[in-house]
Amino acid sequence: MAGVRFEALSKSYPARGGEGPVEVISNLSLDIDDGEFLVLVGPSGCGKSTLLRLMAGLESPSSGEIWVGNEAVSQLRPAKRNVAMVFQSYALYPHLSVRDNLGFGLRRSRQRSAVDQLQDQLHRSTRWLPGRLRYNSEREARVEQRVHEVAAALELEHLLDRRPKELSGGQKQRVALGRAMARQPAVFLMDEPLSNLDAKLRGSTRKQIVELQRQLGTTTLYVTHDQVEAMTMGHRIAVLNQGRLQQLGTPMELYRWPSNLFVAQFIGSPPMNVLPVQVGPSQTLMLGERRLSVEGPLADALGPFEGHQLSGGIRAEQLRVAPATNRNLPAEVSHSEVLGNEQLITCRLLDGNHLVQVRAEPGLDAVAGAVIHLEADPRGWRLFDQHGSAINPPVASRLNDAEPVLPELN
Repeated sequence: MAGVRFEALSKSYPARGGEGPVEVISNLSLDIDDGEFLVLVGPSGCGKSTLLRLMAGLESPSSGEIWVGNEAVSQLRPAKRNVAMVFQSYALYPHLSVRDNLGFGLRRSRQRSAVDQLQDQLHRSTRWLPGRLRYNSEREARVEQRVHEVAAALELEHLLDRRPKELSGGQKQRVALGRAMARQPAVFLMDEPLSNLDAKLRGSTRKQIVELQRQLGTTTLYVTHDQVEAMTMGHRIAVLNQGRLQQLGTPMELYRWPSNLFVAQFIGSPPMNVLPVQVGPSQTLMLGERRLSVEGPLADALGPFEGHQLSGGIRAEQLRVAPATNRNLPAEVSHSEVLGNEQLITCRLLDGNHLVQVRAEPGLDAVAGAVIHLEADPRGWRLFDQHGSAINPPVASRLNDAEPVLPELN
């Protein structure tokens, strides 16, 4: 096992059609601890998959270095890097059985002479014969033992003699995962491995991957677009945008204290509501003519910004449908989505015409065109300056803040 370090890593592609070089990764520095499950998220084209390909040796960096443990690997061939990758398309060999797909990497991990290859082939060709007629190869016996161990862990034992075309999507995904596991690499790389599965199978396989990673303790880099995967699987999340690292932290750190507007509106489902506010006196915010109070850690940081125009962010669960009062915000319902255990209401504030989303009880009657009133949780506000950077309270105040309950993402 080993940790991973990206050191001032950059990747550019040559210019085409008279345009300048395309920079996909820009001066990225990132440390991943030994045994950590790190999730990489960001919009399409932000460099997530490219980072995995650089790590695997399928691409070469323009500058910078990649470390696995104490070894620099940027100049090593992919086979020498001790990493294993699970692709979005599974990349199984269609002419090989599950058994041989699982053992493929093991057989290619070391150089074999022509005699070795012949002995291994004889072992595989005669393994169905009675004991006295079999040809035994110690190398091939070790491969078979490891294949059966992995097959047992992933419940693939009854599928070992099938070809990929005879497998379901979930079974193919487990074979691809098993092929990576069989090599016992220092690092797992997973590029959206669940994106081709249906919602139910994705949920069960997600739990299986997390449990396997916990048992194996292998450092894992996992790329996904799925918010539920990002929030529930990783020890930490790294958010990328345009090849640059935006924020690195635990799921709750990113959800509660986003470093900028991009992270605030990328992490979480639905994204954070953002409203134009002015900092008023006595730890308040002005939204048009409405004065809204601010409590908690952020209140201590408002003083220097009094009178400034800022962007105020608040999560959907921190806006509550409440009776009409002078402080509450009247809003007209645009539409609602009843999700069983809750209702997600999209409405337009009558003051300022801003769209916001609100989590509410599923039984609330919220028909399109109805007027409701919203009460903002004074501890729920997050503020961002004109450049989109977060205004953060003192670290001590944040650490003392009560931990909220993260809503279930849908």
